Amino acid sequence: MDDNLYDEFGNYLGDDLDSDEDEELDQQPPQPQPSYAPLEGYEEDDDDDEGADAANEQRISTLMQVDENPQNQVVLHEDKRYYPSAEETYGPVLCTYADLLSQRVEEEDTQLISEPIVQPIKERKFQIEEKDLPESRFDRNFMVDMMHYPEMVRNVVVVGHLHHGKTSLMDLLTFQTHKMIWNADAAERYTDLHKLERAREISIKSTPMSFVLQSTIGKSILVNAIDTPGHTNFVDEVANATRLADGAIVVVDVVEGVMAGTELALKHVLNQGLKPVLVLNKMERLFLELRLPPSEAYFKVKRTIEEVNSVVSTIIPDESSRLSPELGNVAFASTDMHWCFTLQSFSQMYADTFGSFDVNAFAARLWGNIFYDAERRKFVKKSSQGTSRSFVHFVLDPLYKLYTQVIGEDVSDLANTLAGLGITLKPSAYKMDARPLLKLCLDQFFGTSTGLVDMILEHIPSAKEGNAAKVQRHYSGPLDTPLAQSMIDCNSNAPAVIHVTKLYTTVDAQGFHAFGRVMAGRARVGDQVKVLGEGYSEEDEEDMAMATIEDVWVSEARYKFACPEVPAGSWVLLGGVDDSIVKTSTLISTDVKEDVFIFRPIAHITESILKVAVEPLNPPELPRLLDGLRKVNKSYPLLTTKVEESGEHIILGTGEIYLDSVLHDLRTLFSEIEIKVSDPVVKFCETVVETSAIRCYADTPNKKNKITIIAEPLEKGIAEDIEKRRVGMWMSNKERGKFFEEKYGWDTLASRSIWTFGPEEDGPNVLIDDTLPSEVDKKMLSNVKESIKQGFQWAAREGPLADEPLRGVKFRIMDAQIAQEPIYRGGGQVIPTSRRVCYSSFLMATPRLMEPVYYVEIVTSAESVPLVYQILARRRGHVTKDEPKAGSPLYVVKALIPAIDANGFETDLRTQTGGTAFALQIFDHWAIVPGDPVDSGIQLRLLEPAPAQHLARDFMLKIRRRKGLGDGQNLMAKYLDDDFVMAIVAAGKSDLLF
Repeated sequence: MDDNLYDEFGNYLGDDLDSDEDEELDQQPPQPQPSYAPLEGYEEDDDDDEGADAANEQRISTLMQVDENPQNQVVLHEDKRYYPSAEETYGPVLCTYADLLSQRVEEEDTQLISEPIVQPIKERKFQIEEKDLPESRFDRNFMVDMMHYPEMVRNVVVVGHLHHGKTSLMDLLTFQTHKMIWNADAAERYTDLHKLERAREISIKSTPMSFVLQSTIGKSILVNAIDTPGHTNFVDEVANATRLADGAIVVVDVVEGVMAGTELALKHVLNQGLKPVLVLNKMERLFLELRLPPSEAYFKVKRTIEEVNSVVSTIIPDESSRLSPELGNVAFASTDMHWCFTLQSFSQMYADTFGSFDVNAFAARLWGNIFYDAERRKFVKKSSQGTSRSFVHFVLDPLYKLYTQVIGEDVSDLANTLAGLGITLKPSAYKMDARPLLKLCLDQFFGTSTGLVDMILEHIPSAKEGNAAKVQRHYSGPLDTPLAQSMIDCNSNAPAVIHVTKLYTTVDAQGFHAFGRVMAGRARVGDQVKVLGEGYSEEDEEDMAMATIEDVWVSEARYKFACPEVPAGSWVLLGGVDDSIVKTSTLISTDVKEDVFIFRPIAHITESILKVAVEPLNPPELPRLLDGLRKVNKSYPLLTTKVEESGEHIILGTGEIYLDSVLHDLRTLFSEIEIKVSDPVVKFCETVVETSAIRCYADTPNKKNKITIIAEPLEKGIAEDIEKRRVGMWMSNKERGKFFEEKYGWDTLASRSIWTFGPEEDGPNVLIDDTLPSEVDKKMLSNVKESIKQGFQWAAREGPLADEPLRGVKFRIMDAQIAQEPIYRGGGQVIPTSRRVCYSSFLMATPRLMEPVYYVEIVTSAESVPLVYQILARRRGHVTKDEPKAGSPLYVVKALIPAIDANGFETDLRTQTGGTAFALQIFDHWAIVPGDPVDSGIQLRLLEPAPAQHLARDFMLKIRRRKGLGDGQNLMAKYLDDDFVMAIVAAGKSDLLF
């Protein structure tokens, strides 16, 4: 290489080099003029060929067109085109794909690396659902026809304790009416649809199904049954289901007996006027687990029935309500193996085998102290050698032998044994495992469960009879109107009235279906109805909306089928009416011209006392959280959502597993966002333990009105009676007065001077007008009655100590000075004054805090009982009763524990006892927290637990700080008028202010 041709930097300094580009251009054939603009700064060579001439002519003609865009115009950067379009390159067919591809390339840099370029198809399916209608053993058109005969319809609710077999009883009926394949390894749990229900193997939601069943004599009836949860946290579902049913099937594990869930559900069923029947389930546990001989198994069965009857007698002390096998209202079952019988159906099996005889007479001798002498083939009333109890001889012995021989015998011996029972199996069946072989033998031995159908048919009222009882007990309107009479008569030709008690989510959780009972008329697609909410009344029609019934279905758990109409007496699932329904509602046809009334809201078994605060992890997603809270509030009957003054969104539930299920649905189903959840706390109440030390009064801001009130504690039991709707403002003044006179000994004047209860119409506080006509102008007082009631409601809803509701307080109006001019006694003057004087009288009556207390039932082994005592003692709990479960190795410990100390109790119990103890908690009562909450002399140390006598002060300060209310040092000065304070000091009672 010549060094003179390059400088020290390597740049070429030689002569100009000839470019090969021009030669190549000359050799190229002429190209047609492209339709797009040339690159900026590039000048095209003028060619003399025909292609160039044609291009020049086109350019000249283009320049001659003045109206079109000139070629030398300024072209914006975004309008320049350097390459041919996709349509020119690929044609019009591939244009769309190419555009999408280029768009994806452009957006690639702005996407998160965790976000896929092609989004997957998101399938929203949160419940189990049948793809097609399963094949049933009855004609669905026949079911629809049977709805028109309410005498042949039975509406029942299945209740019981956790894991006692309610869902498997529904499986028994499902397999009996549908062509399904039995799985020996896992239970079907056909009515458990929710994801959490399948994962935790407990029922969370109540699920209805309808069956056409045949009795022993071949008579068909329509049974509407609803499966309910057994966990005590979900007893709100039991209350909702009970409102629609006329009778109850109480399922009890024969080994465990009556437990907390059984007692709660049975008492509620009886209080609601439902007729119960009993199913003793898991009979095989007597001889497979406990290995009891038949004679001892009888006494275990008898004791379990007696436990049930003892609960029944506490509500209805009447012999007619007794449950006993010889009466036909007790059935024996193993829902795991799908068999169920009564003494009558078992006697029918003997009659079919040994010839016809009086079945009822034989069944009456199969229970009680009646013995059978096998030698003389006679029934005797006294036991002697050679005799055995009739129930043992004719029922338990065959069951024992069938189970033991199928499980334990050789194939050859088993074939002979089964042949003696009339059971024939294929040779291949004897090679099966023990469980499916046992199921096969039991199916042939018992057949269908006609005994259960007989019991339902005989002892559960028909839909027509149940309608009359429902209207008389729950309808808030007069019973002498044509509409009420049509409901009592279960008239399907009257205007439609539907009582909705439950909202079920759709499979994709985007909407709700309303489930209820047709009380009168027919539910048809396209009918216009008035949707009356729980707050509707003649005076306030705000809680009313118009809706159109878009769909009418019959619910069958995992599927539903459309129905042209559903007449009175039956259950129905409706679409298109859920928008304005929150908890329960009454749907009434627009054809009704008379005054309309609602069915009363459901009185629940327990209260929501555990609460958490929620907020979105990403603040801009707050609207989605609010929408999710609105939907989840519809889904759970006893759930309460509200917004505190601090701006917190609060969720109140019955317990830990209840709130856990609610939060799961809120995250996954309804809002689909991540949320932050606070530590759980409990709801407190405020009360008084003494009467106000002095009469408290307050002046209105304009000094024209003056109200004097004193506060005192309510008698024990009144608060519970008001909450359980044994007494209320819906009663007449005379009826209400009579209730308080007879039960609590109130005088006639006081009992008939009750203005209202609070908060709301069923709150546990009372406002009484205790003024005398000789001292107060009653007419002027009646003018401000509503304003004083509103002030009382405000005070009862938010107490002075910690903004918690009041409980068990009676406010008595002692004096009132009201201005003559209406302008001076308006609501703006009287309402705040009424609230303030309620607060001052409350603070003068020795105020106290109240906390909720759980009743805990712990099932454990005898070795773990001392550990249970220790764990309860650490959490301020105490044992009320502990006893062994008769006939079983279990030990039952019953205790009370404050709800605020019960968080994490179940987990702690299982951990400490190695999983041998299982606890269920249910709200029991309110108890006063030890200590004085307004004692400012108490010194609380940080990061140290407060002593027992300082708990009330500690709780009050923590609640106020959480709500942003301050330290509460000057409560008296905040709510007492200056003149009143001066009067107290002048009277020498200044110690009341501190």
